[in-house]
Amino acid sequence: MKKFFPFILVIIIAGGAGFGFQRYLQNDSHNLPPAIPKAVNNDIIGTIRPAFELKDIEGKLRNIDEWNGKVLLVNFWATWCPPCKKEMPAFIELHEEYQEQGFEVIGIALDDEESVQDFVDTLGVNYTVMAAEYAGLELSRIYGNRIGALPFSVFVGRDGKIELTRAGELSKEQVEKIIQPLLAK
Repeated sequence: MKKFFPFILVIIIAGGAGFGFQRYLQNDSHNLPPAIPKAVNNDIIGTIRPAFELKDIEGKLRNIDEWNGKVLLVNFWATWCPPCKKEMPAFIELHEEYQEQGFEVIGIALDDEESVQDFVDTLGVNYTVMAAEYAGLELSRIYGNRIGALPFSVFVGRDGKIELTRAGELSKEQVEKIIQPLLAK
């Protein structure tokens, strides 16, 4: 038993830390409507969005600067992530509904191009999607996803500053509550 005591102690400490971190994420107060998932990393809020350049699923090299002056939802997702798949129909509707007002969705998949292309074709995605594989993990971290959550969404204002970051699935109504004030600016 003495042999296993340090191992058991580490498991107990790690479990307690994980439980505490989960409770912290659930209970932080950002004065947001309760239905909106909480921010993952507040230190990136108010900073200029990091630059990146990736190929979209049609092979065209895209630079984040081409969306200057737009309200952006940069969404990190994967084809194997159930909550990611569940929120995408709402993003399709939102993109269609608010695009003329200057709203754009950019999907960055942490998958290979073939898997992403098949998925996007099946679902009828109408916004820019990039298959970033492992580069997407690093880009997600740079955009504030310190815990590696999926889906992970970043909302950027017309001025290029990061307004909000959210881990977890978002509904159409939740996104509308976030983007409508940004579109009005």
